[in-house]
Amino acid sequence: MEKRFVFVVFSLVIGVVQSVNAEVPAIFVLGDSTSDVGTNNYLPQSTIKANFPHHGIDFPFAIPTGRFSNGFNTADYLAKLFGFKKSPPPFFSQNVKFSIKIRKFRGINFSSAGSGLLGSTGQTTPLQKNVVTMGEQLFQFSTVHNDLLAFKGPLETEKLLSKSLFFISIGSNDIMNNYYSSNPIPKEYFIPKLGLVYEKHLRNLISLGARKFGIVSVPALGCCPSQRIYQANGECLEELNNQARAFFSTMELLLGNLRLEYKDIKYSLGNTVDMTLNVIDNALAFNFKYVKTACCGSGTLNAQGSCSPISDLCSNRNEYLFWDSFHPTQTASKLAAFTLYGGEPRFVSPINFSQLPDA
Repeated sequence: MEKRFVFVVFSLVIGVVQSVNAEVPAIFVLGDSTSDVGTNNYLPQSTIKANFPHHGIDFPFAIPTGRFSNGFNTADYLAKLFGFKKSPPPFFSQNVKFSIKIRKFRGINFSSAGSGLLGSTGQTTPLQKNVVTMGEQLFQFSTVHNDLLAFKGPLETEKLLSKSLFFISIGSNDIMNNYYSSNPIPKEYFIPKLGLVYEKHLRNLISLGARKFGIVSVPALGCCPSQRIYQANGECLEELNNQARAFFSTMELLLGNLRLEYKDIKYSLGNTVDMTLNVIDNALAFNFKYVKTACCGSGTLNAQGSCSPISDLCSNRNEYLFWDSFHPTQTASKLAAFTLYGGEPRFVSPINFSQLPDA
């Protein structure tokens, strides 16, 4: 019954895609490795890349695109649900001005693996370009905004951006880096700090014309295989899960306050802590057999080494929740996208992603 319910939900969601598609002229994606589709490939000095096997083994033609996945990621599946073929391409991958000029512009993905809300997150040294920070992603979007103004004019630009969707998935790396730093900031101070930085970024996007936001909060970080290896019996690291819950609560308050101030913005907030734990607690109902072990890696829970061409690789990838020690498999990413798109208020509120175009 539970498996049939999941199938029916997926079928219903697919059935409404066409009615939504016409109302979404472009999609803009900002964030970290959960939505990166190849940004870091263009950073020669970056140490955070996935443009080599076994990554992409289930992507069309088995191409390692830079996605931290065996195939597509959640950003891809969200875009598909809105009628796109996949996530828009990385900012560095195309001539943005040309695509705007010939009216084939459908959006940009700015996400960069390893990045965070804080400018210091993910950067190895000030001189080494390891990631594109969230602040830099906002600057990149501002250049796209200026190009839109130049080619389309202010009225057309405002119309396009007000109907476009802005997907954001970020914050995990900030929390992890602080937790494992030699002098961590207590949760009671650090999470509100992240909230203030997030608010600044959102206000910048709003000032540039963004109006419809699909926000993916931080997942249950303590249940990643990389964290389970330190716990007795491979259980979740609850302190990290608690920080993820605190971050979600901060985002709920932040977005609610922004909505009161800006009457014309609409948002949908995904509670990926509860989404993740629900799948773990009901794994068989979602056809997952392995929720603790990574598919690609080495050592305990296949999570002591990163995914590489010489890593141990599972053959039944659809049965794994985690691709590597941190990231979901293509199957898990698809499930996450469907939940964000059409899920109940427990998992996504005050509306789900499918309701953003009409809101």
